[in-house]
Amino acid sequence: MTAPTAPATPSTPSAPADPRISTRRNTELALIFAAMVIVLAYSAAVEDALIGRVTARFWLIPALLTLVFVAAHIIVRMLTPYADPAILPCVALLNGLGVAFLRRLDLGEVDTANRAHYGAFAGLGFRQLLWTLVSIVVAAVALAIVRDHRVLSRYAYTLGFVGLVLMMIPAVLPSSLSSINGAKLWIKFGGFFQIQPGEFAKLLLLSFFAYYLVRKREVLSLASRRFLGIDFPRGRDLGPVLVVWVLSLLVLIFEKDLGTALLYFGMFVVTLYIATERVSWLIIGLLLFIGGAFLANELGATVGGPFANFHERVEIWLHPFSDATGAGYQLVQSLLGLGTGGLFGAGPGAGQPGNVPFVNNDFIFAGIGEESGLFGLTALLVVYLIITVRGLRAAIAVRDSFGKLMAGGLAFTLGLQVFVIVGGVTKLIPLTGQTTPFLSAGGSSLMANWLLIGLLLRISDASRRPVNSSPMPPGQPQRLAGMTTEIIR
Repeated sequence: MTAPTAPATPSTPSAPADPRISTRRNTELALIFAAMVIVLAYSAAVEDALIGRVTARFWLIPALLTLVFVAAHIIVRMLTPYADPAILPCVALLNGLGVAFLRRLDLGEVDTANRAHYGAFAGLGFRQLLWTLVSIVVAAVALAIVRDHRVLSRYAYTLGFVGLVLMMIPAVLPSSLSSINGAKLWIKFGGFFQIQPGEFAKLLLLSFFAYYLVRKREVLSLASRRFLGIDFPRGRDLGPVLVVWVLSLLVLIFEKDLGTALLYFGMFVVTLYIATERVSWLIIGLLLFIGGAFLANELGATVGGPFANFHERVEIWLHPFSDATGAGYQLVQSLLGLGTGGLFGAGPGAGQPGNVPFVNNDFIFAGIGEESGLFGLTALLVVYLIITVRGLRAAIAVRDSFGKLMAGGLAFTLGLQVFVIVGGVTKLIPLTGQTTPFLSAGGSSLMANWLLIGLLLRISDASRRPVNSSPMPPGQPQRLAGMTTEIIR
């Protein structure tokens, strides 16, 4: 078994980059500028379509975004100099387009005669820019504190406990303080502020999962019997999976949200697969979740109660046009918007995304799809795929087992969240209360996802950093203190 190694000496994780070794930070900076050029062009096209001309202030929001992301680049250059140079520019592109699209929604709600005079520092777009700044500051603080990702394993049980508490708080609060759109995922502070604790709980729980599975991977890898060419685990080893499955069902029942339940359970099962390399865990996890969802739907149809909301969402998913102006209105408008966009879309600012309810958060993918078309949405999905693949590459290259599970879980969690929200707005799966990472309005999701990216950058830096970033002069022996070691039993 590969044991988690002790944190390296301070000279390894925090030392500046060796100038003789290429860190690709200049490439990262160039890609950030390229991403901001795309955001600038999008902003100009939106104003031309909605106002009839490009105003003299169209560049203000893209310029502020450029300053924010260049600052993020400087932080990465200082704290994680060897991190993958493609991750930050991809996130900057998604985040920048999200701010620009929210600005487009702001302009669309203003009378045509007043759009040219609408302030650049007003509305959802500017608020999202401020949240972006706050999120990057929080991620930078996390990077400065967590100089070695292996430190998180020391506090795994504490992080897991805090994650469970954050996950359960909305479920025990009254609906008036926790429910939005039927899903109890929030903590409301009056009518002016709300936070979604589950967004942060997923990171804390993932840290615990990674530590636990590193410790138990040898036991969980044992097989009892072989069926259809696949080795299945022993029955006694199903305990952890069943516990997380029950917790996921409790989230599904009491928080009334399929997406969050799927995210938690999928995150654990995939991390378990990465730890053991057994496909049987994926099969067992998939069967358990499908069975649990089917049982919840059937109970909702017969006994109602806490299962009724989930059954209603399933009915809307199966028959959205049977009540197109009532319960199925959101999904119907989403499908009509995507259908209207076609292959190439109506063009930036030329669509009617305001017809889709909650287009600024849950259904932002449908609003963007109407104006960018299938090709535009495919490009966005490719950007998400690049981030996910780069995260998985970091998981493969990092030298410690905890880092491998952590990076793999982080990358998969981001990809799964995109699948859940895109699947909901395209009628592939029932609607969920998840937000599209980096695109949707809201501070909780944006901050949690920037923290996720910060952890990925930290692990990526460890995976790409040379074993000895400051080589000894020729002829002198290499010092073994602080080098990564593995214990194999």
